[in-house]
Amino acid sequence: MVENAADPTVAHTPGGAGSPALSRLLDLVDPPDFLYVRGRLPEGARWIAIVGSRAASRYGLVVAARLAEDLAHLDLPIVSGLAHGVDAAAHRAALEAGGHTVAVLPGGVDTVVPAFHRDLARDILARGALASEYASGPPFGPGAFVRRNRLIAALASVVVVVEAASRSGALVTARIAAQIGRPVLAVPGDLDRPTSMGPLDLLRSGARPCGGVADVLAALDPESEGERPAHTTKTTSPMTSQIGPESALLARLDGTGRTVDELAHAAGLELPAVLDGLLRLEWSGLARALPGGRWRREGVA
Repeated sequence: MVENAADPTVAHTPGGAGSPALSRLLDLVDPPDFLYVRGRLPEGARWIAIVGSRAASRYGLVVAARLAEDLAHLDLPIVSGLAHGVDAAAHRAALEAGGHTVAVLPGGVDTVVPAFHRDLARDILARGALASEYASGPPFGPGAFVRRNRLIAALASVVVVVEAASRSGALVTARIAAQIGRPVLAVPGDLDRPTSMGPLDLLRSGARPCGGVADVLAALDPESEGERPAHTTKTTSPMTSQIGPESALLARLDGTGRTVDELAHAAGLELPAVLDGLLRLEWSGLARALPGGRWRREGVA
């Protein structure tokens, strides 16, 4: 239990005002009557699900953490299931990067499962939320985790499966996500490892390969999310196309910080191209992510 007076439970209706992402629950054939939440839901509509094996390899844990960290730097919240392995690695990395994360629980929102993740749950409450379709109590019946997984699939704009065995619950999340129109990405793995078989099956079934955050950004469709800024267009300017997004963005970054939307407008770029370009600049040490989704040019006072 992690219930306390500072984190009261709030019941949200799908499509309610608690977060733009709540409306995505209505894509399910069986949406919950309520989503019970402790903590604060991220404000943006684009959440990225990172899911996978409880028995993840070191490779899987590193990949999950790296993806979550990079996405957090781009102000994209992570949603997962608080399970051991990939889920926990993604939650922790998002928090350590200063981002936001949502853990969807199989039982009541007042009951942390697994219990040894109570400390992680407390950390999540500081920069995100715990959520469930149940207000209280432990998971009930063998279908509790499948019901939880459908919520993860619905709340996400993109679902990334890092490692999973052939009968993993992460594949259930991926299947439901595909059914309701969410892009599904799979991280390729070592063919000698059982937890690589799930992603391989997904890739054979038409999932997109995920080699890093750029593939996640490419899967996001701003128009379908209803968040394309009015000032962006479907084509970039000839100048931007010639000099590349990184150069165009670097020329427009300053020392105080600008939002992604401001940079998209100034550079004439699509949002995925802006996010990808900013991340590349950060990797090169030329840009830095600031709180509130702002970016500044590194080395400028």
